[in-house]
Amino acid sequence: MASDTASPRRKLDPVTGKGERRRAPYRRRLRSRIIVSFVLLGFCLTTLFAFATNWTRARVENQLVEDVMNRNINEYAKRFAADPSRSPDLPVQQMYARLVRPDKFEALRQEQPDWYNLNDGIHGVSGVDEGGKPFSYKLAVRKTPDVWFFLAYDMTESIRGESQLNRALFFSVLVFSVLSLVLGWWSASKVMKPVSDLAARLRAYRGGTSEPEPLAPRFPDDEVGQLAQALDDYSARLTEVVQRDREFNADVSHELRTPLAVIRGATELLLTRPDLDPKVLQRLQRIQRAEQQCTDLIGALLLLSRNERGQGSSNVARVSEQLLDSHRAQLGGKPLELILEGNHDLVIDAPESALSVALGNLIGNAVKYSKEGAVRVRVGNNAVEVIDSGPGLSEEDAAKLFQRGYRGTHAGHSQGGGIGLSIVSRLCDLYGWQVNVRPGVERGVIATLTFSPA
Repeated sequence: MASDTASPRRKLDPVTGKGERRRAPYRRRLRSRIIVSFVLLGFCLTTLFAFATNWTRARVENQLVEDVMNRNINEYAKRFAADPSRSPDLPVQQMYARLVRPDKFEALRQEQPDWYNLNDGIHGVSGVDEGGKPFSYKLAVRKTPDVWFFLAYDMTESIRGESQLNRALFFSVLVFSVLSLVLGWWSASKVMKPVSDLAARLRAYRGGTSEPEPLAPRFPDDEVGQLAQALDDYSARLTEVVQRDREFNADVSHELRTPLAVIRGATELLLTRPDLDPKVLQRLQRIQRAEQQCTDLIGALLLLSRNERGQGSSNVARVSEQLLDSHRAQLGGKPLELILEGNHDLVIDAPESALSVALGNLIGNAVKYSKEGAVRVRVGNNAVEVIDSGPGLSEEDAAKLFQRGYRGTHAGHSQGGGIGLSIVSRLCDLYGWQVNVRPGVERGVIATLTFSPA
């Protein structure tokens, strides 16, 4: 089974065209989202239930108390009407009854101004007494021209009970929220276990066999099983594509290396003849260099196709001199000087084929676009610079230079498919190198190839 790992999105660098890693936005894990959903559901439901319970209790209690007070104050008024000479007995304990005759109205105004101003009905009264203790009661009022009736029902104990109920409801909300958290964690573990097992099996696979073990038989026929079946189908198609790619690479390597080996053998045999004409010798040497470049390019492309690093070490100055010699033979009458400068002892951990392809493309572009002047290859301690005297670099070229198939604004009708610098970029990714192209001080372009530490 071949696996494809999703990488963070990349932002193109305006100079190199290579991807600059940008951190993906944080996303909460699915397990955490399930747990949070359970907690929120439990909290919201228990809070709503607590609110509904408290509201219902208050409404029912208030209705019951008002019904009782209405009945008792009516009964109180009837008893007074039956015998106005004496104060009627209080029909229900826990209530305080009072009647005020007309000659006591003014005294009531002075003593209880709140009661004096109340209209008929039931009113809620609350406050703090002289001792600093809170009180609350409901007051039923009946006013007639002959007498005023007041009936008070103490609600202090009821308010205390309401406070205790609220604390109990608050505690219940906390308890049920914790239970929801536990239930959510347990449910998430149960729900996510098949998905985690599937992910673990995918991570454990490293492509060691051409026929990977199917995933679907290990999972039940549910959504996870359907996902495993889809992954098996995708794996089969991807494995087939990879296998065809490997076979194609092997066939291409064999079919191309065979004629190149014939060309190399014939060229070396002809070069051993002592009576060669100088022009023929020059052409044979050019064929030999072209064969070597083609061999290096095939080797580098095969390494890129397999995403493998080749083994070996290379002297950067020696490879650069070989590349410059190859281009000197192709200059014709172009007034261009090719110069090698700097450190001749820099050795990197990479085969000459990979270095030749990467550095050869940079030197080839410099020679192609420089009509006159000089192309300098300057070898440093851990990098090599290719400095040309060409027309320079535009902003559009700088942004797209390393994209596959892109040809610069100065390419004109020159040969090339615009894939050379793309290959350089891929080789840099493979070996951990860095490539940078920037405009020169006055004119031309400076291409820098920086090697990774050994």
